[in-house]
Amino acid sequence: MDAPVTNGITSGSTWPLSWTRRWEKPMQVTIEAVVRKFGATAALHGISLDIQPGELVALLGPSGSGKTTLLRILAGLDAPTSGRVLFDGDDALKLTVQQRNVGLVFQSYALFRHLTVLDNIGFGLRVRPRSRRPSRQEIKRRALELLDLVQLTGLEKRFPAQLSGGQRQRVAFARALAIEPRVLLLDEPFGALDAKVRRELRRWLLEIHNKTEHTTVFVTHDQEEALELADRVVVMSEGKIEQIGTPDEIYDEPNSPFVFSFIGESSTLPVRVEQGKVWLDEHTLDLDVNGVPNGPARLFFRPHDVEVGTDLPGAIPGVVQGLRRHAGARRVDLAVASLPDRIEIELPADYNIGRSGRIAVRPTQFRLYPATPQD
Repeated sequence: MDAPVTNGITSGSTWPLSWTRRWEKPMQVTIEAVVRKFGATAALHGISLDIQPGELVALLGPSGSGKTTLLRILAGLDAPTSGRVLFDGDDALKLTVQQRNVGLVFQSYALFRHLTVLDNIGFGLRVRPRSRRPSRQEIKRRALELLDLVQLTGLEKRFPAQLSGGQRQRVAFARALAIEPRVLLLDEPFGALDAKVRRELRRWLLEIHNKTEHTTVFVTHDQEEALELADRVVVMSEGKIEQIGTPDEIYDEPNSPFVFSFIGESSTLPVRVEQGKVWLDEHTLDLDVNGVPNGPARLFFRPHDVEVGTDLPGAIPGVVQGLRRHAGARRVDLAVASLPDRIEIELPADYNIGRSGRIAVRPTQFRLYPATPQD
């Protein structure tokens, strides 16, 4: 018996053995010094990136960072002003969209409303040139097999309007896989879905990736999504790569103020470094300068990486400005001395603190960065 379908999410299903390692050897994608200009405006500034065969890479950044432009260049929907893109060492820029044979999944699903689920999945095969087009029976067989893979067996005769958002996105994935692509390109694939369905589909996508072993590149602005799914995360800002690393490296070892503030939650304070000590206003903090040179600096730390007390030497003095429940903890907004900046810390939900109390905070994990002219 097929597993039940609930809002496009199934439980207890098994993967068809015929789909395990069915695909060709995973492809390597190489991006070399890619520049993309729109008139005088550069959307990409010399991007270089090696994506290993079978790797799942997230392009993460805010709107306008260039991540979707880069994905469109990989897909053949746009061309760089200069630079190279190689698929297994071959020049991909000489290939058309069809010749690249990439699987594309968009946030908007892009399903044909007048076609059934089965016909949507088989569409890419039906429009192939006659010499490469499978028979009708083979197209139907592949589409039904893919329906089983994406855990939507029994819904082949429905139309997109009869499906939930999560189900539609699964159909979009099945359509992308039907052409047996060399690489999967995903542009904000879960952006149109509610939080619960997004979390469920993220787990499902990871299963798909582990089974099919596609080289996969996906665009997202959701830090949690990137850290949960990707083998490596490429953090982008203003058309440049800020940092490339594993989720642990990106979160625990951010190499710039931008990466620290964009990945996860953080508080920051202006400080200064003098003779190996960190100063906040007129008192020192019990923090290691970690090689930061003398001069103005910014202190970054995360709400949960602190110890607190009423009398901690070398700590940040704060006055409670607000309290709120945050899942199993409590978030506290603190005003710090005469500074306009406020910081946010996280305490156990049962921590006894008044709404106008004073508290001392000492970061246990933090980063110091030299101040920039913008600070």
